[in-house]
Amino acid sequence: MKVLDLFSGIGGFSLGLERAGMETVAFCEIDPYCRKILEKHWPTVPIHSNVKNLNGEKYEGEVDLICGGFPCQPFSQAGKQGGTEDDRYLWPEMLRLIREIRPSWILGENVIGIINMELDKIISSLEEENYKVGTYIIPACGVDAPHKRNRVWIVAHTNNSRQSASQREGSPRDYIRRGREAMADSLHRQPCPSSWTTEPGIRRVVNGIPNRVDRIKGLGNAVVPQIVEVFGNMIMEAR
Repeated sequence: MKVLDLFSGIGGFSLGLERAGMETVAFCEIDPYCRKILEKHWPTVPIHSNVKNLNGEKYEGEVDLICGGFPCQPFSQAGKQGGTEDDRYLWPEMLRLIREIRPSWILGENVIGIINMELDKIISSLEEENYKVGTYIIPACGVDAPHKRNRVWIVAHTNNSRQSASQREGSPRDYIRRGREAMADSLHRQPCPSSWTTEPGIRRVVNGIPNRVDRIKGLGNAVVPQIVEVFGNMIMEAR
């Protein structure tokens, strides 16, 4: 399966999806430092710098899955939660590319604050484009990461596939349900911590690491690849 990775950051989505057997055909990332990381690890994959200038028709028929953790600042409790009034609200651009490319699958991610602010409208916009949509809250510790980090995951599959889900041995929703059960087992084995150490106790801000501010920012904005890999494996089974 071919992937267009939007709002790519340092490549967490592509790392997880490629572990599941997919191939990234292009990135789109506006941050210069993150683009350097992508260039280092995916030297042959083209990188677009601005989602607003990306022409989806170039990838029509070439992409099976569009993924992206579209900017969370409009919904984050750490900010003003300006929602659709925030100029960093870029879901409409992701939706535009979905309309232009018509991928079979969509995988998105955002913070918990989106639930009460905009999630219903996002789901409706995908359903209007003839996609079946599932949403899931999965924490980082669901895959044994040492922190909680709840995130909302959006999984959508086109209703226009040649073979309907009911004709398969299991529907996409069945595979996702199994994945949630597996993650629940993981949570039972390793409960989410209430607190954890993010920096060393001396001099803070991981003193002495080159480009430490950019690195911390890149990691802070990244998705957990192990969670993406779980979704990728389920999509590969269900396609």
